[in-house]
Amino acid sequence: MAASHSHQRRDDLAGVHPNAHRLLWAGFMAILAAGVGFAIRGGILDNWREQFGFTALQVGQITGAGLTGFCFGIIIGGVIVDRIGYGKLVALALAGHIVSALVTFSASSADNAYQLLFWGSFIFAFANGTLEAVANPLVATVFPNNRTHYLNILHASWPAGMVLGTVAGWYLDDKLHWDWKYQLALYLIPTVIYALMFLGQSFPRSEAAAKGASFVDMFRDVGILGAAVACYLLALFFGDIFKSFLPDQAAMLGYTLGGLLLLGVAMMTKFSIGSLLLFILFVTHALVGAVELGTDSWIQNITGNLFSSEQGKALFIWTSVIMFGLRFCAHFIETKLGLSPIGILLASSVLAFVGLRYASGMDTFPAALVALGIYAVGKTFFWPTMLAVVGDRFPQTGAVAMSIMGGIGMLSAGLLGGPGLGYCKDRFAGEALRKADAAVYQEYKSDTPSRFLNIPSSEAFGLDGKKVGGARSAGEATAAQKLAVQADQQGDRDTLKADSLIPATMAVIYLGLLLYFMSIGGYRRVEMTS
Repeated sequence: MAASHSHQRRDDLAGVHPNAHRLLWAGFMAILAAGVGFAIRGGILDNWREQFGFTALQVGQITGAGLTGFCFGIIIGGVIVDRIGYGKLVALALAGHIVSALVTFSASSADNAYQLLFWGSFIFAFANGTLEAVANPLVATVFPNNRTHYLNILHASWPAGMVLGTVAGWYLDDKLHWDWKYQLALYLIPTVIYALMFLGQSFPRSEAAAKGASFVDMFRDVGILGAAVACYLLALFFGDIFKSFLPDQAAMLGYTLGGLLLLGVAMMTKFSIGSLLLFILFVTHALVGAVELGTDSWIQNITGNLFSSEQGKALFIWTSVIMFGLRFCAHFIETKLGLSPIGILLASSVLAFVGLRYASGMDTFPAALVALGIYAVGKTFFWPTMLAVVGDRFPQTGAVAMSIMGGIGMLSAGLLGGPGLGYCKDRFAGEALRKADAAVYQEYKSDTPSRFLNIPSSEAFGLDGKKVGGARSAGEATAAQKLAVQADQQGDRDTLKADSLIPATMAVIYLGLLLYFMSIGGYRRVEMTS
């Protein structure tokens, strides 16, 4: 038995790059910086909503910008990483993190806050995406025989960053009452550390680039099908950008740009359809982004509203600690429990569905610990294991497919997940108060309507964040104030229930993939031939 374990360890370490572990932990620190910034921003959403009078949709859109910018960083970075080198991308990300801080800290009034916070969040996300364009293919390359294990370790930095950011924000906001700008500045500390850890390191090339694959070769399996997923989300993003100055033509311009990008990919790959399996993985990762990061961007706000702000932060830390610990266990689950990466993803989606469904009815803190604990176990392995599947099955795509999939996940979180949950909260809370008391609804109704994907028929009026905040903090609440707070909380519960449908859909897809791999002899890593 001991000899068997020794043999397995030698197989896992075969082909490992000489400074692999230094690069792994440098990447770990880079993603940790992103997690710290993400968590602190999630904790100060209520500060922004009350200080600047934002609607829940506006807050969701700012949060979404903190995810969509990631797409541009990771896709552009993934395309050029083997040409310009990892070091230059790290320098670009470092500059982005600094510029983001300067832009965000310039927000001072209701007149300029939305645009500055939106673009500050976007630049922050762009820097994060650039770093993942470095870290994901880098770890997949330096640990070729155990990608699921080491990519999960790399991404354990995300919940670690969220724990550190949440604890710091909790103490500095609730105890010391620091200004939100000083709180957010803390992400610059791990930023400096990752820059120093990457400094002077030698980097390998991806397996595909090392074997002479051209850029076009790397793109063929993505093809028209895979590019269509990314280009659709990019079309939505461009439409959002254009609507601020060309509202009537925004959607058409967005789809035109998305269509031109798709045409460019089609022509470049000589109209390669692409891999159907990779297309399914891309679509599924869009759902992963919506349910994991979209929910993460709102969950602290939701639990703080259902319970107390301190309990909301405690629950966020609880789920993040679970994710951090479990991401070091992927190798054990694969080798000891016998689950393939697809089996892990199927089990995870079922647990995420159960956790969110249970969370929609939680009414005590212990119940919340259980519900969100189940959800945390479920979401733990989604992102890194999906990246590992692409690395295992499509090594010929180099960094391209892995980076595009990461971009799709973040775009989905920013365009569908974050704003979608904000829209659901507005719609469900408004409907709950209107049904309870139409007169009180008129008093607390937001002046700005919410729409999902700017679809006219989806228009709904949520509740004014500043008025609800005042009702929640009132010492002797009136009957109207109590109704407003209850409706706001009911909106949160209904939003979680709707959110649970996403992992339910994912479970069906993963079951289909599991059956597919069983039909071809099981899941296995594909070896590239020169």
